[in-house]
Amino acid sequence: MESRDLIVIPARYGSTRLPGKPLLALAGRTLLERVIANAREAADLCGNCDFVVATDDERIAEHANALDARSVLTDGALDSGTARAHAAALKSGKPERVICLQGDAPFIAPQTIASLVKILREGNASVATPVYQLDWARLDRLKAHKQTAPFSGTTCVRDSEGHALWFSKSILPAMRNEADLRKMDTSPVWQHMGLYAYTIEALDWFVGNSPGTYEILEGLEQLRFLEHGWKIATVPVAPPEHALSGIDTAADLALAEEAIAKLGDPFPA
Repeated sequence: MESRDLIVIPARYGSTRLPGKPLLALAGRTLLERVIANAREAADLCGNCDFVVATDDERIAEHANALDARSVLTDGALDSGTARAHAAALKSGKPERVICLQGDAPFIAPQTIASLVKILREGNASVATPVYQLDWARLDRLKAHKQTAPFSGTTCVRDSEGHALWFSKSILPAMRNEADLRKMDTSPVWQHMGLYAYTIEALDWFVGNSPGTYEILEGLEQLRFLEHGWKIATVPVAPPEHALSGIDTAADLALAEEAIAKLGDPFPA
């Protein structure tokens, strides 16, 4: 029988910028409650897929269990959500594929999560991640945002088959004839959404190897794979209406509240 895949929700209590973040409320529901609901629907869409919350704190584990979600306690010393996802996978019978869905990412659609599982099951890549093409208005907003937050927002360059050639905190590609290109509806820039699916072999390899040169320079974990020749499949998705994919600060939480009040709740209870 084929091994079941696993969506892991890393949910750490001790965020330095926003302590207890997974338990904070967003429009009447905790961040973790929202992410669990999306993971549950994604697992149903995938078929042959489970989900689990990986945390370092009993309060988060208790909240997950109250939401009828399985949880596992992982070492508080683990330094990333990827490492926490790997630890949870080892405690869950080592599934064939692992999807790392951060517990502070309430706006990632179940269909997006399921699309990553599908491409790993059917394709030849070992890692998959979603990207979306920017229209010119979105690109202009990204450029303006980078004037004050240069390391916020990641772009991706893709090959003809949709595999990632590179990711960067800079806006890639450079455009020599941008004025002419702006006659088109969309720009040539793809923005990355912070969600990953891995084969268990790729995840084993990742946690067993040190960060690469460009990974350290850019602060992007996925470059560890590219620096060593792994294939990363990029999955085109619709640009998110709610621009915040993750909640890192109290200001992010306030912006998310404003977005839901203005645009509506994308995933109502």
